[in-house]
Amino acid sequence: MNKKIAVLLASYNGVKYIKEQIDSILNQKEVDVTIFISDDLSTDGTIEYLQDIYKDFKNIVYLPSGSKFGGAGKNFFRLIRDVDFSSFDFISFVDQDDIWYEDKLIRAIKTIEEKQIDAYSSNVLAFWEDGKEMVINKSSSQARYDYLFEAAGPGCTYVLKKDLAIFLQKFICENWEDVNKVELHDWFIYAFARENNYKWHIDEKLSMRYRQHTSNQVGANDGLKAKLKRLKKVFSSWYREEIIKIIKVLRLENKYKFSKYILNKSYLNNLLLLKYSFEFRRNKKEKLFLSLLILLGIF
Repeated sequence: MNKKIAVLLASYNGVKYIKEQIDSILNQKEVDVTIFISDDLSTDGTIEYLQDIYKDFKNIVYLPSGSKFGGAGKNFFRLIRDVDFSSFDFISFVDQDDIWYEDKLIRAIKTIEEKQIDAYSSNVLAFWEDGKEMVINKSSSQARYDYLFEAAGPGCTYVLKKDLAIFLQKFICENWEDVNKVELHDWFIYAFARENNYKWHIDEKLSMRYRQHTSNQVGANDGLKAKLKRLKKVFSSWYREEIIKIIKVLRLENKYKFSKYILNKSYLNNLLLLKYSFEFRRNKKEKLFLSLLILLGIF
């Protein structure tokens, strides 16, 4: 019997690409998928468009639209809160504009079962409308505390076992206001899972085509413009503030010695952080870069 997967899709003004994305989900091999769609009050008729195209599809469920979420993270938190996971084996997340390889979900499931782990993510192939392609490699070996400093790759590659998803759902419901302060749902989900001792595997194999365009909330860190955008976030303390939000919502203020160094910014505390800096990121270059930012007092 095929495994049952709940696929959570957060949409907003997605008419241009969403059909290609949904078709790639419906074409998944050896699994039974149900797609749950939460729309953030689109102004381009996204939901009406989908309801017309897929009017005979019983495995596409539209959650009621109400107030504005204003971002993909809050929309995904809403999906986690409101979808009943009890009849599914696994839970997955999806953007509205990518293209999944047909074995994406079954490979994730087989990996979870073979490695006896709780969650899966993978590398992806970023692509642009001008034909450019680039592998986004997130599969470097996990560091001791990397989950507090970065996600496990794009959230659209995440597949969670049901017990982890239900535990995550319970936590989000009980800490709704604090969780919604975190901007990136995929970073939070990875942090929650790792901090609670769930086993996570980041696959080096590509699982999907990751579309790049001007509306990407995060996207590939490629090109001068993208790198400058991310540096701006570091200099504006956005990155540090997001780490602080995760530390607080997971109640880690007193669990790790480095937490107080992050919560109370000073040059001395930054110097003390250097002791741990190579445990904060997976990629070697990013370990060095973060260490430099900490040393210079920029982080």
